[in-house]
Amino acid sequence: MKTVHIPAQTIPVIAETDVLVVGSGPGGLSAAISSARAGVDTMLVERYGCFGGNLTQVGVEGIAWYRRPETVDVEGIGIEFEQRAKAQGASYDEPQSISQGINGQLFKVIADNWVQEAGIRPLLHAVAVDLLREGQKVTGIVVQSKSGRGAILAKRIIDGTGDADLVKMAGAPCRKTPKEEMMAVTVMLSCSGVNRARFLEYVREKPMRYMDWGKEWEIETDGKEDELFSPYLDEPFEKAREKGLIPPGLKSLGGTWSGISDAGDATYLNMVHMSGYDGTDVWDLTRGEIEGRRQAMLAVKALQHFAPGFEAAGLRDFGMTLGIRDTRKIIGRYNLTEQDVRHQARFDDAIGIFPEFIDGYGLLILPTTGRYFHVPYGALVPKQVDNLLVAGRSIAGDKISHASVRNMMCCAVSGQGAGVAAAISLKQGVTTSEVGINHVQAELKRQGVRFR
Repeated sequence: MKTVHIPAQTIPVIAETDVLVVGSGPGGLSAAISSARAGVDTMLVERYGCFGGNLTQVGVEGIAWYRRPETVDVEGIGIEFEQRAKAQGASYDEPQSISQGINGQLFKVIADNWVQEAGIRPLLHAVAVDLLREGQKVTGIVVQSKSGRGAILAKRIIDGTGDADLVKMAGAPCRKTPKEEMMAVTVMLSCSGVNRARFLEYVREKPMRYMDWGKEWEIETDGKEDELFSPYLDEPFEKAREKGLIPPGLKSLGGTWSGISDAGDATYLNMVHMSGYDGTDVWDLTRGEIEGRRQAMLAVKALQHFAPGFEAAGLRDFGMTLGIRDTRKIIGRYNLTEQDVRHQARFDDAIGIFPEFIDGYGLLILPTTGRYFHVPYGALVPKQVDNLLVAGRSIAGDKISHASVRNMMCCAVSGQGAGVAAAISLKQGVTTSEVGINHVQAELKRQGVRFR
């Protein structure tokens, strides 16, 4: 591979803070808010023009679609996502659960206000390109923006990038599932002009169940999910293949719908699932965006022809970026396992709980019986580097545990734990690897978190 030499640069320091959070998805946003609530100066850096990650940038509106009447669910900051959205008219009753679907466009404004209310210093349109460290301890980052390069100095840093970008920059160990085994990437889309009444009548006449996911995807359940209603669409895509509107071998189309507004907007159409893409490879991202939009337009055509109510519908918009489920995970002080998430693991260093919900790698387990597991602080702590914590889907664990903790509500759990731990370590005058878990848990309890 050819290389070029870049001369050494003198980079201006554009900000200094106590806790710096990079990435503003449910994990990063929760980390920043909980850190600020713990009483330390906090800054939040985001590469796009809005906060919210998958909620606002990808268009995934179902933050808690797993929730059932018997679910023992998270407490703390995660439920505020739904509460704030509902209070401001930015949510709807999610069709397959007792949760709230969140209007991703309106949540951009809600997140803006939430960040400002918490006293967090925001920086949008800035990408972290390097990590600063002294020995084992991180001291800041370098960002690239339209203003050029700038350094942000911080006493504690939280990696909320979703891809463990900062951990990778630090040279700390990570793992990555082989690309051919990674969960699919998604292009989310929305349609306008849907006849809501006609479409819902079609759904009532031909209800789908979770067991029907197996028609396109090889899904294993534990049986209790099979007969439950799922907002899954299969027939329009099968008919489109039969009629030649979709190539017969293209099996990546088909999936779920969520909110249909009275005005006929069908948002959160999760109907393009493409395998073989690595979200940390810029060439794969380029290929995925282009191919995903091509396939999304085929999905719209299939709906127009074979989904009653969609006859006059058309594309409203795409998500701002690909939906990525599966890239790097850190090697942590503790690495979660399939056994942990499937068998109600308990940890002394718990920073929150999450229901027994697993969705990925061909496995679907819904939390219908009240079972839950502890999320341990050790899964947020990378090896070989200090004062750097991880929030969100890149916390430490194996494949099946990742299929659980990657979900947005669990990202909020790990985010709140990381934000509080960073703040408490500062107050104690110790590093994040040395912070007293009892003190962390006491602040989490004050913030309304359940960790037992």
